[in-house]
Amino acid sequence: MAPPFSRPAVLFVKLILLGLVVAVGTWIALARWTMTPRNVTYAPVPQPIPFSHKHHVADDGIDCRYCHTAVENSATAGMPSTSVCLSCHSQLFLDSPLLAKLHESARTGKPIHWVRVHDLPDFVYFEHDIHVNKGVACIECHGRVDQMPITWRTASLEMQWCLRCHRDAPSHVRPLNEVLSMAPQKPLSAEEIRQLNRLYKLRDAQALTNCSTCHR
Repeated sequence: MAPPFSRPAVLFVKLILLGLVVAVGTWIALARWTMTPRNVTYAPVPQPIPFSHKHHVADDGIDCRYCHTAVENSATAGMPSTSVCLSCHSQLFLDSPLLAKLHESARTGKPIHWVRVHDLPDFVYFEHDIHVNKGVACIECHGRVDQMPITWRTASLEMQWCLRCHRDAPSHVRPLNEVLSMAPQKPLSAEEIRQLNRLYKLRDAQALTNCSTCHR
């Protein structure tokens, strides 16, 4: 009795099945890769003035809020205006070539066009003030900026990176008096987590990971 399918037909079916297996495997691998948070450090981007957080924060002890005045009460932290910079540099390093664009800005009235390092896409709803006022420390998202001679991004800012915190928010907050501290976050005890959870009235993980929380 002759076989129901010819050898070429059987080979064709096997190739189709093999192709499906490879396609599904590739899709799963890509999905896992895109959904997995990665510890990526983004290289510094050229700025109009090579500003050093290390010098200003670690060496001079300047508070974050002196330059980022809106950090506690606005959706964005805000960039320092020329007048804020000149509150010091109208007297200090006047002849430095590095500050030529600062003094040009003061003369012309045109603001300095800083390049955003932490920039989220427009479809992401994010407010800086609520994170600060709920105990999310600067270091949690921005890393050790006090050690950066030129600012770079230490977090991927991808969705899964944000969700890592939103799934377990009480473990990623600290007392308000420690929010601006550059010291690494110490592990919290179960009781400390409960106290901070009550203090900040944090929403549960289901609410914080709902799509509408960040996409509106």
